[in-house]
Amino acid sequence: MDTWLKEELHKIAEADDLHISPFREDGVTYGTPTWIWSVVVGDSLYVRAYYGQNSRWYQAALRQKAGRITVAGTTKEVSFEPIDGQINDLIDNAYRAKYNGSPYLNSMISTRARSATVKVAPRETNA
Repeated sequence: MDTWLKEELHKIAEADDLHISPFREDGVTYGTPTWIWSVVVGDSLYVRAYYGQNSRWYQAALRQKAGRITVAGTTKEVSFEPIDGQINDLIDNAYRAKYNGSPYLNSMISTRARSATVKVAPRETNA
């Protein structure tokens, strides 16, 4: 499964408690959960690193390409894919809509954060 169920995506879109945990170097151990902002555009979930490409969780997500998220009372195994291009304009708009009024919004739609945009998709596990 690499697409979200509509109900899951709706809950995630409404939530403001997403914690991301890419795998560590061993590919088995989850990293320390990091609270980040998330947005939904279409039928996809996106996150950005506040500190851009130097963020530890972002670097781990690129290397390992998998991990898990905890959001809206649910923990999901996920895959990570770096995103670039015009979709970032739609993601910016989603951040503006969801986090309007936050003093951190401008940082999350900055060039630095845009360069560290990741698509998060559900992942099948062998468990």
